[in-house]
Amino acid sequence: MNAIIRAGSAHDFLALVPALAGFHPRRSLVCVAFTGNRTAGVLRHDLPGAAASHEALVAAVVGTVCRMPDVDALVPIVYTDETFRDHGGMPERALLELVVDRAEQAGFRIRDALCRAGDAWGSALDRDEPATGHPLALIEQSTAVRHVPPIAQAGDQAGAMRPADPRTTAALAAAFDELGDIDTAEAAIARLGRFADPTELVETLLSRSRRAATSEHLAWFLVLASRPAIRDAMMLQIAFGAVMAELSLDAAHVSEEGGGQTPGRAFAVEELDDLLGRLVMGRTMLRPDRGRLERGLELLRDLVANAPESARPGVCCITAWTAWALGRGSLAGAFLDIALAIEPEHAMARLLDGFFSGGALPDWAFVRSDG
Repeated sequence: MNAIIRAGSAHDFLALVPALAGFHPRRSLVCVAFTGNRTAGVLRHDLPGAAASHEALVAAVVGTVCRMPDVDALVPIVYTDETFRDHGGMPERALLELVVDRAEQAGFRIRDALCRAGDAWGSALDRDEPATGHPLALIEQSTAVRHVPPIAQAGDQAGAMRPADPRTTAALAAAFDELGDIDTAEAAIARLGRFADPTELVETLLSRSRRAATSEHLAWFLVLASRPAIRDAMMLQIAFGAVMAELSLDAAHVSEEGGGQTPGRAFAVEELDDLLGRLVMGRTMLRPDRGRLERGLELLRDLVANAPESARPGVCCITAWTAWALGRGSLAGAFLDIALAIEPEHAMARLLDGFFSGGALPDWAFVRSDG
């Protein structure tokens, strides 16, 4: 996301933020980062539940911005359901002022510090700010978004689950049941032919239009996504290609075999496990293929929408990680919420949720794109 800001006033800027972020923030601290007049990124964190958490949150936000290439200015924005009326002034002013203070100490210019509350909006930098704030109608009626495509009002979080297509849902459920039935699974897998291989399957699904994917292929993807080692390999394949998936599957196979390895072989396996772990956690400057990630995310979102509920947790983890790899942390969190609502003890969903909730971003997010 990289755009020239042409907002004539603070309320125009607030009207543009959903288009910059790709969703309508709610109960969030959002920081729009700038390089000159060009937006360089949008960070979003949940509002902390207690003032005691402010320091840790602000340290994480400013630390992240410090890693972003060539960023020189910020606009922090609080989105809250609290009201100016109930607070006798701006809600979360202390949090905004702390962001301003720490960001300025780090050398960033603060263009504004805004709050969009439940009944009004305002600027923490405006000394003449009325205690009641400014009318939200100024944002809602802004002409700054006249030529900007509309963003779903439900936002990134609530809008994660797409509408299901009844025919697709029925066909997918039937194929999934067939693969899960001991009496029919062998024949169903045999009909898949070479697409029974996870690597072949993923490459096929990424290269075809979504409408060309058969319900049998999609159902088999759901089955494989429930198997941790294969799930992780498919996740890495979507981002980095088939070779990385093969390495991941080989490493999992060696780990299952256990002992009997030579010292040199054991060291190589340990090194490979470390590499794969760093890729999953985004601890590498190796940039994933954005085109593959975008195609994968589209496929996965439709698949989650139409999948049987019991089959969703594994594919939700892949979807969440893919969204996170693209920098869409709020969307990632929404899919993890779906997975955990179905299976609260799902190990991968819990791991990713804890990691993403801390505001982690992949290292490749801080590498300048050639484009």
